[in-house]
Amino acid sequence: MSKSCRACGMPLIEKEDFAGGKEDALFCRHCVNADGSVKSGEEIFEGGVRFFISQLGDDRKLAERITRKNMAGLPYWQGKNCRVLQGEMATDEEFAEVLKKLGA
Repeated sequence: MSKSCRACGMPLIEKEDFAGGKEDALFCRHCVNADGSVKSGEEIFEGGVRFFISQLGDDRKLAERITRKNMAGLPYWQGKNCRVLQGEMATDEEFAEVLKKLGA
C-alpha cells in the first residue's frame, strides 16, 4: 500500500520524500519545518497552489479550488478550522479531471 502525506497528499515513495528522510514519517519533506513541526495551513496551501499551477497552467483560482478540495479531504485537516480551506472548492468532476491529468 502506498503512503501519502497526511497534510498535502504527496505520494511518499522514496526515502527523501518523507519528512526528515524517516520512512515512518506521516508527512512529506515539504510540509514540515526544519525542527520537524508541521507548517501552517497557509504555507501548505500556498505550496499546493504553486504545485497545481506548475502542473496545470497559470490559473490561480483553479489551483486554489483544487488545493482546497485536496486538503479538505486529508486526515490532518479533519476537525481543524483552517482559514485557507474556507472558500470555493473544486467540484468532484474538476478534481477527478485534475487527478487524471496528473496520472493519479
